[in-house]
Amino acid sequence: MPVISKKTLSFLKDLKSHNDRDWFNDQKDRYTSAHENMIEFASALIQEMGKHDELVPMSGKQSLFRIYRDVRFSKDKSPYKTAFAGRMKRASKMRRGGYYYHIEPGNTVIAGGFWGPDSKDIKRIREEIAVDSTPLRNIITDKNFKKYFGELSGHQLKSAPQGYSKSHPDIDLLRYKQFLLVRTIEDDKLVTSDLFLQEMTNTYLQMRPFFDYMSLILTTDANGEVIV
Repeated sequence: MPVISKKTLSFLKDLKSHNDRDWFNDQKDRYTSAHENMIEFASALIQEMGKHDELVPMSGKQSLFRIYRDVRFSKDKSPYKTAFAGRMKRASKMRRGGYYYHIEPGNTVIAGGFWGPDSKDIKRIREEIAVDSTPLRNIITDKNFKKYFGELSGHQLKSAPQGYSKSHPDIDLLRYKQFLLVRTIEDDKLVTSDLFLQEMTNTYLQMRPFFDYMSLILTTDANGEVIV
């Protein structure tokens, strides 16, 4: 079973301390080896997830984001990302939500959810929450949810969204602009162990009740009629 190599994390740790093109070019062989390791791991992850969910077909290489940063509009001109990150997309309009991973020494992240829902989706989600927040609250207070993710994450409005009172009993949920499930792992020994692939898969599986709930909402109207 593919594992994330200790050498991959070592390369990323060194890259963080030497984030410049000269150093990177001198260490290109290390980067190539680390990148190939991550492609192999991502390929295995996609295969494992395909046993439990229907994903948009992609290779491990296609799943990974480029390590090169877009610095055109950033004050930070460091040319390289100091982590390997990637995503997996759920297939068909009936399955909503996406998976994300971020491999970084001491700060590995397994996440999923809705990073940039459009205004139509946010409106529909808020509409459902305002009518009955119980299903969502039951999901995010479940012991397994709290064990893996702690709480619902994501950017929130500072005040109430348009059309809702600040005193609404569910204003804490209505303020969300993103709906994210995030698990951070600081233990590099776990990340480089042969248990980690299954640990990632299990973490993603804990997102399923949330995804099922959101998918139901976003594929139906307020009357429960299918709209996709």
